[in-house]
Amino acid sequence: MDWDAQTFDELAAVRDLDIVVPAPGHDTIRTPIWVVPLGEHLYVRSWKGQEGRWYRRARRHGSGAVVTSGGERGVRFVPVTDAALDAAIDREYLAKYGDTSPAQAMVRPPVSGTTLRLVPA
Repeated sequence: MDWDAQTFDELAAVRDLDIVVPAPGHDTIRTPIWVVPLGEHLYVRSWKGQEGRWYRRARRHGSGAVVTSGGERGVRFVPVTDAALDAAIDREYLAKYGDTSPAQAMVRPPVSGTTLRLVPA
């Protein structure tokens, strides 16, 4: 399933996006993250690398939600393992968030190795 155009445009344009990642038997994690569009897909990364709690949970359970003005929307997290795609996503992070220290951190290891594609659930 693809994103509807309105939701895609909204998610692609926001600066910070709240992501919600539940886990059976644990409190739900809700945290702000950055999201970038590339083509018709949306991508996120963990600024703490693989140590990010939401990221570990997203990888383990594979699903969660993003919060939009229309409420929570279910998502699946799909790991990105293509180096050329990751390089293109690096460029999108810098284009959207500028050549700032936080943006530079998002395009370097260990953060750059945590790319997940958001797929509507």
